[in-house]
Amino acid sequence: MLIDIAQVLTREEAASARRRLEQANWPDGRTTAGHVAARAKANRQLADDDPLGRSLGEEIIQRLSRTPRFIAAALPLKVLPPRFNLYADEGSYGRHIDSAVFSTPGSPERLRSDLSATLFLSDPEDYDGGELIAEFGMVRERVKLPAGHLLLYPANSLHQVMPVTRGARYAAFFWVQSLVREQSRRAILLELDDSIQALAVRAPDDPEVVRLTGLYHNLLREWAET
Repeated sequence: MLIDIAQVLTREEAASARRRLEQANWPDGRTTAGHVAARAKANRQLADDDPLGRSLGEEIIQRLSRTPRFIAAALPLKVLPPRFNLYADEGSYGRHIDSAVFSTPGSPERLRSDLSATLFLSDPEDYDGGELIAEFGMVRERVKLPAGHLLLYPANSLHQVMPVTRGARYAAFFWVQSLVREQSRRAILLELDDSIQALAVRAPDDPEVVRLTGLYHNLLREWAET
């Protein structure tokens, strides 16, 4: 399941981040990939200790903590500090599945990747290609979101980034360990939360709002891992 979370950054904030990134030093992204992934990866990626990347990453983490839709969809327990990549000049990333476990830079802490996230920083009209394609069995979904939008998708899905044939595609990306490991259970909780929010707007005094809210938290209590 792909989830589009709109305006994590405003278009102006995304443009500001992009201008800062345009001045950065961009090493070959293959140096950060594993043995198999390196053969599919053809992009540029900021080093994990790049000061600009760290600063922008902290800003994004702060914004995510104030984005209710992200919280509802991801139910985050841990979020890996965002990284940044650049696709240009036919740059692409072939079909691959993300690593199951990541180490947090500068820390002994590890994170299980339940969800992958891409925060688009370039406007779609500024580049050709660069769509993210995720595969779910026989279904292939093709996505290219506005600047400032975040795409969440299961980290165990086969996916790829198509070649960028004009312009440049800047993005932040990171992984989330969720309180709820199973994607199907996260989907149930998100649908239930959406229903509660809609009902609360139409009929805030309806006792069913309280009942369903209790059901939501009891399910979360049953399924959450901390």
